[in-house]
Amino acid sequence: MAADGPLTGFRVLDLATILAGPLCCQILGDYGADVVKIEHPRRGDAMRGHGEQKDGHPLWWKEISRNKRTVGLDISVAEGREVLLALAADADVLVESFRPGTLERWGLGPEVLLDVNPDLVIVRISGFGQAGPYAGRAGFGTLAEAMSGFAHLTGEADGPPTLPAFGLADSICGIAASSAAVMALLARQRGTARGQVVDLSLLEPILTAVGPGPTVYDQLGVEGRRHGNRSHNNAPRNTYETADGAWVAVSTSAQSIAERVMTLVGRPDVVAEPWFATGRGRVEHGDELDAAVAGWIAARPLDEVLAAFADTGAAIAPVYSASGILADPQVRALEMVTRVPDADLGPLAMHNVMWRMSETPGAIRFTGRDLGADTDAVLAELGYATDRVAALKEQGVVA
Repeated sequence: MAADGPLTGFRVLDLATILAGPLCCQILGDYGADVVKIEHPRRGDAMRGHGEQKDGHPLWWKEISRNKRTVGLDISVAEGREVLLALAADADVLVESFRPGTLERWGLGPEVLLDVNPDLVIVRISGFGQAGPYAGRAGFGTLAEAMSGFAHLTGEADGPPTLPAFGLADSICGIAASSAAVMALLARQRGTARGQVVDLSLLEPILTAVGPGPTVYDQLGVEGRRHGNRSHNNAPRNTYETADGAWVAVSTSAQSIAERVMTLVGRPDVVAEPWFATGRGRVEHGDELDAAVAGWIAARPLDEVLAAFADTGAAIAPVYSASGILADPQVRALEMVTRVPDADLGPLAMHNVMWRMSETPGAIRFTGRDLGADTDAVLAELGYATDRVAALKEQGVVA
């Protein structure tokens, strides 16, 4: 994979933490941007303490901070502010996720940053946005998952609202933020804008991902409800256990797939029923359809089930844990998970770059680094003399 990506030549300052902003900057770095990660010189980024560790090395950090040079810098003090403004003067994008008003309190609000660099794209990620009655509240992905309707729609019909076991809202926001940053760069390149501020909350991207619930309620007064693993749009759609204790997921979003599934499991008779012709009609007969699919799958081992569905052209997938992901032939063929050399842990498996581009594919150039690993080099690029850097370290401004 070529080292150059479509963002080669752009510089990004990553001032963000847990998780949306760092993921945004990871994506930008994967596709060539020179990302400089700014961390507190003594505490480091809180992401370093998230997830599992091996021999004291945080594994999530190795991925989320790959392709990022790390600088320990206290931007809450005057000397640190001076360094950050020098960095911002030569940057293309700055991503931050402080509570609204924090950068302004430190004298680093957008008007100051844009004064030193009118072409700077400032991506501000917060729980609820930079304005409005909730702007000053602490905001985390869990709250967005609750307020977006996701938790309300997730879980068994007679069970409680259910939250995801991973950073869903943050991840969706991080991907959206990378798109927003590139849009702003494109507008700058086309001359329709210079620098600008992108105001993105954790709540807005997941609101869109959950679907048109507000529109449906506005027009029909209908609230969504929990269906477990079923869908209110089509049936059969569920997870099913095989004879050897594995689990599979079946989807019949397309009419032709639904027909193939029911024929395969020995119920071709239902295909001719008038109600079978629409997804909503099949939902009304979900118990009958589910029972047929579940019974057929429960009588057969996983390999036989997968082979039969593949031969029929029906849609099925095994329910994987991490070990299954690593062993899957499609994942391996497309290198969705790759191995990257790491100075601490040797060859390290991690998610590859998120999409394939034929001419500017991007690459994982290096894994997440130690706190302050690049401080000296980055400050030297700004013209800071060695003795000046040493003085800033002595004062605790940099690390």
